[in-house]
Amino acid sequence: MFNFISNSWLPSTTGRTFNNINPADNSDVIGAFPLSDAADVDAAVKAANDAFDAWRLMPAPKRGDMLRVAGDIFARRKYELAAVMTREMGKTLTETKGDIQEAIDTCYYAATETRRLFGYNAPSEMHNKMNMSFRMPIGVCGIITAWNFPIAVPSWKIIPALACGNTVVFKPSDDSPHSANIFAEILMEAGIPSGVFNVIHGTAEAGAAIVDHPHVRVIGFTGSTATGKAIAARCGELNKRVSLEMGGKNAQIVMPDADMDLALDGVLWGAFGTTGQRCTATSRLILHADIHDKFVENLKAAAQKLILGNGLTNPQAQVGPVVNKRQFDKILTYIEIGKTEGTCIFGGEVETRNECSAGHFIQPTAFTGITPKHRIFREEIFGPVLSISKVSSFDEGIATANDCDYGLSSSLYTRDVNAAFRAIRDIQAGITYINAPTIGAEAHMPFGGVKGTGNGHREGGWTVFDIFTEWKTVYVDYSGTLQRAQIDNY
Repeated sequence: MFNFISNSWLPSTTGRTFNNINPADNSDVIGAFPLSDAADVDAAVKAANDAFDAWRLMPAPKRGDMLRVAGDIFARRKYELAAVMTREMGKTLTETKGDIQEAIDTCYYAATETRRLFGYNAPSEMHNKMNMSFRMPIGVCGIITAWNFPIAVPSWKIIPALACGNTVVFKPSDDSPHSANIFAEILMEAGIPSGVFNVIHGTAEAGAAIVDHPHVRVIGFTGSTATGKAIAARCGELNKRVSLEMGGKNAQIVMPDADMDLALDGVLWGAFGTTGQRCTATSRLILHADIHDKFVENLKAAAQKLILGNGLTNPQAQVGPVVNKRQFDKILTYIEIGKTEGTCIFGGEVETRNECSAGHFIQPTAFTGITPKHRIFREEIFGPVLSISKVSSFDEGIATANDCDYGLSSSLYTRDVNAAFRAIRDIQAGITYINAPTIGAEAHMPFGGVKGTGNGHREGGWTVFDIFTEWKTVYVDYSGTLQRAQIDNY
């Protein structure tokens, strides 16, 4: 397996590689990928920088035509790519097909938006003068993403960046490199010119080289809050634009008037879908005291029926493995912490039955008696671990949801329209769902969070184009005389 630079597949100059391993079957080595360094990054950035002028000068709708074709190819290769993704990061095939559908939707949406990269005109304060503004591409964009959505999340950044006329150097996670290479194959087949899109594999060394490179003008990052803060600090020193999508500790609130079956389905999917390995996963469940005990009883019964397994070999599997040994150990450490802070009502153990003995499987786990003072309430675990808190009122539920350093997604189950709109107004999160789980973002809507989750930018929808363009203001004076603005003309 190789890096992708100027439409060519190249080994790293280091000669070093890392193995991509199936988390559901640790004996399955998918391939060896380059451990790239600053020299590899420099070659990719040079290719992107050299390609920038021709790409930015291509009419935006023509760029959109290529992105639309890319969407068609993603659709054609959906099942093939879903199997690749399940094998290398563990999600079930149902989920990986959904991951690719996000990329398809993003391609089609961005292709349309290339005809709608609107600027603004405004009246001048002077006679015979016109004021206009335009979106302009910025240059080479460095895209660094996590492993849990190997196609969807990169597409949210890469496709709009290309639509705007930028070029890209993409460093995927070392836990999902194969998917990135197929991303490159698809863009090349769609006709994206040589050098416009490049892939560099590796670990933090390659990521740091992208951030530091003087010709990389924008950084788009998805990953941990600690890493994101370090990238933001470095970009501040280098005066680079940076968009951060970081951690989450998302809460689902259930009120006594809610549809309990619907709320139960929501938390099962939100907490244990993708094995809890989503930034939007439901990691906190806040239950009104009037329904707490019965809801917990029903949750326990339902969660213990979930089927763990290898998504490639077991079509019944609903919950896949944890992505790697490092994350496996981290989650087990948090489970032990949880056992000292609350009551483990189900799970809490490694799953070794049937095919699960070959990989990194942890049982869906939940704790009751958790309050905001507890670590498993406050800290992102990124696994199938749910903290359950009891509250006595709607207001206490909102306050408990907000008592958190993160603010990505949130959810309220209620039939009370007044409570729903109060929650929309008062919950401190970038996303709020009413009568739906904390997961389920759509490609044409803004995505991002507040507090420790992000730095104010929003991916998805029309807002993503604010990340990958900068404004140029233009004044056209056709008066034939010198007119002086910004002085006292009154």
